[in-house]
Amino acid sequence: MKTVVLDASVVVKLFFEEKDSKAAEQWVAQAEELLAPDLVWVETANVIWKRQRRGDLTADAASDIARSILALPVIIHPAADLVPDALELAMQLDRTVYDCLYLALAVKTKSVMITGDKRLVSALADGPLAKHVVWIGDRD
Repeated sequence: MKTVVLDASVVVKLFFEEKDSKAAEQWVAQAEELLAPDLVWVETANVIWKRQRRGDLTADAASDIARSILALPVIIHPAADLVPDALELAMQLDRTVYDCLYLALAVKTKSVMITGDKRLVSALADGPLAKHVVWIGDRD
C-alpha cells in the first residue's frame, strides 16, 4: 500500500504494547507515505497523558514517547483545511468530526485511512467510502 492515513489509534499502538500493535508496525513499514491531520498530535498526547495519570508511565517516559511520536515520518495536513469536508462527512455519516478529519484526508488524497476503530469501519462498510477506510487487523 502506497499512501496511508494513520489515525491516532494506530499511532498509539506503535508506542504501547496492545492488541494490534504488530499490525500497526506492519502497516507503517509497508507504507511509502504516511499522512495525518494535525489533530493526531493532540489525540495521541491525550492518550499519553491518560496513561501517565493512571500511573502506567512516569512523566519522563511520557515525554519521551511524545517526542518519539512527533518524530514519526508523517506528513501532516492542517485540520483547518479539512474541516469543511470533515463536517459534511460527520453530518452525513453521524460520526464525530474528529474521525471524519482522518476520513476527509483519505478521500482528499485518494488513499486509505488505517484505524483501530472497528465500529467506524463497519459503519462505512456498505457505502461508497468503504474503499477509504481499513481496520488495522485487515491485511492484504
